[in-house]
Amino acid sequence: MAAHRTASSGLLERGRELRILGEALDSLAADGPAAGIAERLLVFTGAAGLGKTSMVAEVQTQAEQRGLLVLSSRGGEQEQRSAFHVVRSLLRPLLAQVDAEGQRALLGSWYEIVAGAVGLGTEGDSGSAPPDPQGVRDGLDWVVTNLAVSRGPLVLTLDDAHWADAESLAWLASFAARVEGLPLLLVFAYRPNEMPAGAEAFVALPGRSGVSPLGLSALTPEAVGELVRTMYRTEPGEEPAAEVAAADPAGGPVVEDAFCREAWAVTGGNPFETVELVAKARELGLPPDGTACPQLRELASATKGSGLVARLERLGTRAVRLAWSVAILGIQTPLELAAALAGLTRSEAVEAAGQLRAARILTGSQILEFVHPLIATTVYRGIAEELRTELHEQAGWAVLNAGLGPIAAARHWLEVPPRGNAAVVEQLRFAARQFMNAGAPESAQRCLSRAVEEPPPLDQRAWVLFELGHSTLLYDPAATVGHLRAALDQPGLPLELRENIAVWLAQSLSHSNHLKEGAEVVAAAAETAGSAAAWLRFQVWNLMWCAFDADEEGSPARSARLAELARRVEDDIAGTAVGSVAGTGDSVAGRYVLGLRAWDAVVRGEPKETVLHYADLALDGGLSWTDPEWAFEVPVLAALTYMYCDRVDRYEALFAKGIAEFEDAGWRGAHLAFGHTILGYARYRTGNLAEAEESARLGLDIANRVGPGLPVHWFAVGTLITILVARGGADEAAALARRYDFHAPYSAAVVFPDSPTVLGGLLYALGDQAGAVREFTAAGARLDAREMRNPGWCGWQQGLASAHAAEGRLDTARAVAAEALLRAEGFGTDSAVGTALRCSAELAEGEARVDLLTRAVERLERCSAPYELSRAALDLGRALGAAGRAEEAEAQLGRAAELAAACAADVVADEARRELAELLASG
Repeated sequence: MAAHRTASSGLLERGRELRILGEALDSLAADGPAAGIAERLLVFTGAAGLGKTSMVAEVQTQAEQRGLLVLSSRGGEQEQRSAFHVVRSLLRPLLAQVDAEGQRALLGSWYEIVAGAVGLGTEGDSGSAPPDPQGVRDGLDWVVTNLAVSRGPLVLTLDDAHWADAESLAWLASFAARVEGLPLLLVFAYRPNEMPAGAEAFVALPGRSGVSPLGLSALTPEAVGELVRTMYRTEPGEEPAAEVAAADPAGGPVVEDAFCREAWAVTGGNPFETVELVAKARELGLPPDGTACPQLRELASATKGSGLVARLERLGTRAVRLAWSVAILGIQTPLELAAALAGLTRSEAVEAAGQLRAARILTGSQILEFVHPLIATTVYRGIAEELRTELHEQAGWAVLNAGLGPIAAARHWLEVPPRGNAAVVEQLRFAARQFMNAGAPESAQRCLSRAVEEPPPLDQRAWVLFELGHSTLLYDPAATVGHLRAALDQPGLPLELRENIAVWLAQSLSHSNHLKEGAEVVAAAAETAGSAAAWLRFQVWNLMWCAFDADEEGSPARSARLAELARRVEDDIAGTAVGSVAGTGDSVAGRYVLGLRAWDAVVRGEPKETVLHYADLALDGGLSWTDPEWAFEVPVLAALTYMYCDRVDRYEALFAKGIAEFEDAGWRGAHLAFGHTILGYARYRTGNLAEAEESARLGLDIANRVGPGLPVHWFAVGTLITILVARGGADEAAALARRYDFHAPYSAAVVFPDSPTVLGGLLYALGDQAGAVREFTAAGARLDAREMRNPGWCGWQQGLASAHAAEGRLDTARAVAAEALLRAEGFGTDSAVGTALRCSAELAEGEARVDLLTRAVERLERCSAPYELSRAALDLGRALGAAGRAEEAEAQLGRAAELAAACAADVVADEARRELAELLASG
């Protein structure tokens, strides 16, 4: 009953807070117009003991009275490092009510992605790549949103959020920003001065949402007086009624003002401490008058700190051991588990629990908890350090024996110093795998780091380091490099493990902007490969990281080596190969070689027939975008070759399939951001600019949700700038470039659209022709040195020609444009040739200009490039009008306006309409 007394006392002087929560619940229950986020978020803050838990409990009670669905959880001081602990406790009651089929129905199509986070399906390794943290957060968004819509209105409460695990807080912070319009109320309570590092987004929620946290203050002397009188009028064991009149001599002893004033003075008006003090005073039979005032301060010290510990010890050894066990095991501890850790029989534990309840230390019978977190903290910290460590070690095994799994046990191993226990290492590795499957790589990293310290047996150390590298790859490639280098240094490595470490080390180096070093690692590994398949695998990674290195030296030689390897793979597929590739060509590695060859042919500007030949071979049999053993980049590049070759239907189908793979696998972070960004760029080139902008913005939004400074930001920002410039939004594009520091030094990896070329186009649109020439020239020098000469892939020459012309250097501009046309004709696609013809036409005059633009329109009509076609038609209409061919000019200008409007090229559409109006007016 102590917990109930605390709850009641916590509602004194909370009229404003009660009114606000009542209004929020009434609004939710009314199911009226969609509410904004400010109406769907309540935040209670305050120091320990001021009644936050009471307010949260009142929310739950009133919500249930209104028939609302309630999901509740709270953080625990001992559970902070257990990933998704809060999420699991929120959903556990609902999941426990249904069988396996019902659980799948509850989680819907997101089951495979969120099962690990909610405590389901974590017993084994599925063999597929684990979901990324953003994917898990998106899945949890869907699950809770679906509950709110299908079973709600829903009230979700989190008490003691300052002790919530980081993964749950990260999800709640992102989810709360999207609850507008949902039949859902979020209620959070925490101590603001004790929020952990990394919880900034969660703490900032109220401010971003326009919500003022409801800060709870200490009780006034008058409220404490009311509480004291109420408690003295209530029979022991009864719940006090806060609304009972304070002074009624007939109903109990007269409580003097001096006694109440002293109670307020020694507790500072803290509701919890006041209740504990008065309960103790009543238990000792102190009269509520001035004669007892000197004893109140002494009694107050017994409710906390060393006084509480001494009071606990007076209850006897069994009660102490049971209290220690609950302190170690944390919130919602089953009686049987606490008894096992305490070394008590069930009957002994039941008796000890009764003593602790009577002493207002514990509450509950089958599920034990401390009356207040302050008591839990005091008891835990009162355990001698050596004994506390021993109890955590015993708790780890007790939790496992109780069937609660390695994740529940892991937090206990983290409190135990290294002792060289191989069994602990194995359990930590198992927990790490489960954390990875739950989308909690940082928790996995903590487990594996601790396993390394144990240390593991010599024959397992390299494996643990390898797994540790995997756990940090998503968010700290540089740390991964250190772990994998340490793994490589271990003696007696099995050949297969050594080869796997080399592959992942190269990937980590490349993701850390050390692409050259990454390529060197796999090149060296290829020299000692144990099989033809391993040798080919290393060749793929070496060629890929070389190709992605923006500063690569010897690019022509690498292209020649790739071409020769692709030929040998072809021979192997045909059954005529000999040597190191024989028997491995028709494999994932072989198809990756062919995909890289197709992409290399694109950037070099080889004939489109060559590109399509290798792309078709690469995709014969399929390339997965989510194969955990291979990078997603090559399947994406292979799909993009069809866009550059004007095969729009093929690339759209491949991109739809690939993005669906990302989503189904829970790869909804940087991978999905990249997919949507590149799709936006493809739509810019081949379709609707509004849709292109939408995709690019979505890609950038996803990248921003994952975190700042990711490589995908270069792709997303460059793509969005290009689209905005095409739509006439140069000023917005410039602001975007400033926000994301889109300038030299550029990314160490090759990105597209090419960053200097994008910036050159922006500067040209802003009227800075000299700056545009500088950026275009730098882009050309770098790409030409690598023989990346395809203007259909990167149009720096067209931009440079226009910038030279704007500055009056027509001869130079014409030479640059002529070279671009020659290269485009070598590639041979209609889009590349048509665009290059239009560029040359800008610099021609008279009939030559008309002829070039006519040819440009004809070529662009044969492919799906509506934006470029609308520009060419506009220029042709102008040229025909200047040549006096008004009727033909009218037709082309009308067509340009129609085409531009259809593909959302608003600037081109406006210019075409204006030109057409002027033409008609002059005729």
